Amino acid sequence: MPATTTRSAEAKIADILRRKNLSVTDSRKKILSLFLQSADALAHGDIEKKAGEKFDRVTVYRTLQAFVEKGIVHTIPTIDNSILYALCKDCKEGHHHDEHVHFVCRNCNTTICLDDIVSPRIDLPSGYKAESVQVVIHGVCKNCNRGFEDRKD
Repeated sequence: MPATTTRSAEAKIADILRRKNLSVTDSRKKILSLFLQSADALAHGDIEKKAGEKFDRVTVYRTLQAFVEKGIVHTIPTIDNSILYALCKDCKEGHHHDEHVHFVCRNCNTTICLDDIVSPRIDLPSGYKAESVQVVIHGVCKNCNRGFEDRKD
């Protein structure tokens, strides 16, 4: 990556952290860069591996928690009760606006935010108040499906 591109990416990362009132630390810069480079949601373990040995499990966990609280990333529940993390589009501290559909590919196991598909509005019975709605669709993603479409049986 050219030096000017690297400096530009570093400046963008530092700007995001400052706007969210977070200190610009090595762990935050590295972990945020992983999200900016990934089109898919990331698991804690994947982030740990990609961040390298420099950052331990607790540092990664605390960084992710700070990012969730500040509206930088949102969580996505999985079928096995673990959590994935993905970049927020327009969230604020204490309130996530990422009420879009998530798609989990059964073939490649990626989880993708479908930002243009909004979770349906659900009318709850009197006395109930929804705080978030999460819709997760399981199937075959467009990249994996290409192989199936190309085959003519």
